[in-house]
Amino acid sequence: MSTLLELASIAQSCQRCPLASGRTHVVFGEGSPSAALMVVGEGPGREEDLQGRPFVGRSGALLDRLLVEEAGLRRAEVYIANVVKCRPPNNRDPKPPEIEQCRPYLDQQVDLIAPAVILTLGNFASRALLATTEGIRKLRGQVYPFGDTGAVVVPTFHPAAALRSPNETLPQMRADFVRAKRAISDAANR
Repeated sequence: MSTLLELASIAQSCQRCPLASGRTHVVFGEGSPSAALMVVGEGPGREEDLQGRPFVGRSGALLDRLLVEEAGLRRAEVYIANVVKCRPPNNRDPKPPEIEQCRPYLDQQVDLIAPAVILTLGNFASRALLATTEGIRKLRGQVYPFGDTGAVVVPTFHPAAALRSPNETLPQMRADFVRAKRAISDAANR
């Protein structure tokens, strides 16, 4: 695939897994195609499915706030995508075959954007990109190399977790966003 637009166009008609039958919109991703920071979540929720945009609900508002406050970045300066591009029914977790069928889109997005840092939100994104079974509580707080790309992965909690338990989770997320900002700076100085 040569451009994000071409890849998004192909994804719009994707029928690779059963999630396609229940979607309103494919939520491909959005943001700067030359972003130093790529944010990867789990999958679209109800509002995202209705609007066709990632992270537009309450979790998205918190994500936008943390990007500005802790990383010094506006939403338009990063690229935001999800592991799966269609909403799982009733916001259930995506199933392994669904993740597997959608993975080529995410891999191509990463290749085309070539971010310095990938900030993964929650278990599914972190496990998928780090090829691990470890949970987010063990993964977060560190920076991991991403294959042989020179990029790094910074795992953190999903914003929905911070909305459920802000006193415990939000300070840790803030630290992870600062960690991502430092990793971007380190990459720029290499």
